[in-house]
Amino acid sequence: MAAENQGDRTDVDKALLGHATYRSLGEQRLSPAEERFEKGRRTIGLFLAPLITVVFLALPIEIPPQQQTLAGVLLGVIVLWVTEAVPIPIGGLLGVAVVVFLGVAPADEVLAAFGSSTIFTFIGAFILAQAMLKHGVARRFAFRILTLPRVGRSTTGVILAFGAITCGLSAFVSNTATVAMLLPTALGILGVIAKVMQHRGVVAPDFDPLRVRVGAAIMLMLAYGASVGGLLTPVGSPPNLIGRGLIEEATGERISFGQWMVMAIPICLLMFIALAVVLLRLNKPEIRRIEGVADYLEQQRADMGPLSRAEKNTLVAFGVTVTLWIVPGVVAVIAGNDSEIYTTVSDRLDEGMVAVFGAALLYLLPTDWENREFTLRWRDAAEIDWGTIVLFGTGIIFGSLLADSGLAETIGTSVADTLGLTSVVAITVFAVLLAIVVSETTSNTASAAVVVPIVIPVAVAAGVNPFVPALAATFAASFGFMLPVSTPQNAVVYGSGAVPITTMIRSGVAFDIVGALLIIIFLPVMISVVGLGAG
Repeated sequence: MAAENQGDRTDVDKALLGHATYRSLGEQRLSPAEERFEKGRRTIGLFLAPLITVVFLALPIEIPPQQQTLAGVLLGVIVLWVTEAVPIPIGGLLGVAVVVFLGVAPADEVLAAFGSSTIFTFIGAFILAQAMLKHGVARRFAFRILTLPRVGRSTTGVILAFGAITCGLSAFVSNTATVAMLLPTALGILGVIAKVMQHRGVVAPDFDPLRVRVGAAIMLMLAYGASVGGLLTPVGSPPNLIGRGLIEEATGERISFGQWMVMAIPICLLMFIALAVVLLRLNKPEIRRIEGVADYLEQQRADMGPLSRAEKNTLVAFGVTVTLWIVPGVVAVIAGNDSEIYTTVSDRLDEGMVAVFGAALLYLLPTDWENREFTLRWRDAAEIDWGTIVLFGTGIIFGSLLADSGLAETIGTSVADTLGLTSVVAITVFAVLLAIVVSETTSNTASAAVVVPIVIPVAVAAGVNPFVPALAATFAASFGFMLPVSTPQNAVVYGSGAVPITTMIRSGVAFDIVGALLIIIFLPVMISVVGLGAG
């Protein structure tokens, strides 16, 4: 079988070859109906956003003018985010400019959020992730897991291994980058499995290798596993940092790196188990035992050779950063959150400064000292996701303005009275459902920026500590599994051609429901276990 795999390209290879690279949603071969929908959605947004803003500003509403102006602009920004009429970060920046133009607050006051420590946590984490991708550390980790004993001998083992890999990598590397990096490997393995199915006569000779259940299961495990893994750490997904920043601003309580991981690991483990059950039940692989995949993986791993100097440097920088992120949590366990030593250590080892320090190490650790070559060059940093950083800053700005202007309290009182939300359970359920619905129609980053500032004042107006509902909304913002537009990683796997839209919708709905239940039930428990949200 291994010899056959290395021979001339078959029809299966040719069918898969054109799908082995990452393509964004805009670069995919969309059907005519999908193209019309995307074009219409953006066109509507261009006209609807300013219209909604102007109409809202003209309404005779009995709230202070400053609040009405902010609400009108924010509504327009939300329309831009949901319809993606302009790139999502640009929509936020446009709104910030208009807020200043209309006199809601001075420019210096509005832009102060861009000095947030969390902005630098983003920057440092993204640069570290860039090094892991550039030098192949992430890919090496993936093949190490895939070549574990017995993993490559069954379709179930391969599917679960891809889930474990994406979960692990997405805790520190961009979800989208993780999936895009693993996609060619997944398609290569799918090609081997397709050949096995042909030889066994499981499928017709003229079958489409991109339309088999095992392929859909692998691809959906990549996309959904990345979203689950992104919840493991504060830097795993942009919504985590956005939600955490807004919660700290509203409650004065900061979730440390270690506290977040202790809280998230049990929930993510349950989510992973649920994800595996959902995907394997709804997309049951046509065959169980496979030959040839293990040989393919071993060959791929052998081709990588030993660790390079750049890979070793990247691991050193990554290890130092994560260690320094965790140290304050260890001190808190030993000395207590109220101790003077914990306060000193947590202040000195600020997560943003640690992230910047770790990123700087990549420009200090040499790969060729004689020629003064270092692990990264500046152009590598220029390629990180600056759009997400800008979006985070604008999200924090609007959150601050909502609180400072009193609009947050007005919204919270109105929603709480209208829906009759008076308990932490009811508000948490509302927060989770709202975040999932919004994340299905726009990016999870924009979902967190929209939903968390709404949930916090609703809880405050009801006399409930907003910590649990806001954090539940933050977790749920990463749940958007039904459509290619729900998350970038959904778009990546949909672009491979291996996942029919009906399969994505069916699997996504099932996991949305299961994920919502897990967040509602277990997140409050883990928050209590960690000792957070007691204020």
